[in-house]
Amino acid sequence: MNDTEIKKITDLSPERLLSPGLPTCAGCGALSAIHQVVDILGKKTIFVNAAGCMTLLSIYPFTPFKGSWLYTAMACASAGAQGVRDALDILIEKRRIQADDDMHVVVLTGDGSASGMGLSSTSAAIDRQLDFICICYDNEGYGNTGHQYSGLTPHGAETATSTGKEGFRGFKKDLFSIWTAGNPAYAATVTAAFPLDLARKVEKASTMKGPRMFIMHAPCPPGWHFDPQDSITLGKLAVTTGIWPLKEYRDGEVVHTKIPKKRLPVEAYLKTQKRFEHLFRPENEALIQGLQAEVDRYWSAVQA
Repeated sequence: MNDTEIKKITDLSPERLLSPGLPTCAGCGALSAIHQVVDILGKKTIFVNAAGCMTLLSIYPFTPFKGSWLYTAMACASAGAQGVRDALDILIEKRRIQADDDMHVVVLTGDGSASGMGLSSTSAAIDRQLDFICICYDNEGYGNTGHQYSGLTPHGAETATSTGKEGFRGFKKDLFSIWTAGNPAYAATVTAAFPLDLARKVEKASTMKGPRMFIMHAPCPPGWHFDPQDSITLGKLAVTTGIWPLKEYRDGEVVHTKIPKKRLPVEAYLKTQKRFEHLFRPENEALIQGLQAEVDRYWSAVQA
């Protein structure tokens, strides 16, 4: 893997390129991470925003981005990115703009779009080796419409459409494996709770060409039911319990960028969120044991 210029926290830019005063929810884990992404990629960036929570970032006719922002329907952000990328390439070829004025094309999509209705256009973009960055902020539900379950909702979680004593009966899709099956130039998982890991990965991806994919852990206070001030704490617990592995993919190889030395039990993460409250009833003990077993299996395979 390529080295990066970012070695320590003090190497991160103090400049904030995303304007303040945004109408997103307090404690939004996605916004915390997107702030960091914007600062690293810089002003020469075009965000293609699929319908979702982050659509709130731009309220017509204003946008908080120093670069450009384009809204698309939920299913077609990656297709929209193709059009933007093609337009930039044509402008450069015709010398309407200089190569130095080229811009990063970045798709911003929620987990509902990324794992469901937008998966087809993103898969096709990877197949075409589209030169773009795709960011899925994973708050594990359709957060912008009341937090219904999505393809990335974890097993047992309560959502607006998965209530009852067992919560969501399905299982979270492995979007990382789905995306990397197409052999993109780069893919990684990140969280705002580990800013140095996030910064290094974004900086690395910014120097590459081709499809570069990110899945971002995005704690959601209104959907997960926790105090907004605890968003970063949840991100740290997701990593230290092993529920959210930090890893990257390149040239067919997956490398874990942080392996918990001593993993905490999954209960340490689950008990922080009311969406998992029902799992702690005596009759649901087997559900927690099953979640722990799934995490244990994953890390046993990694460390084998």
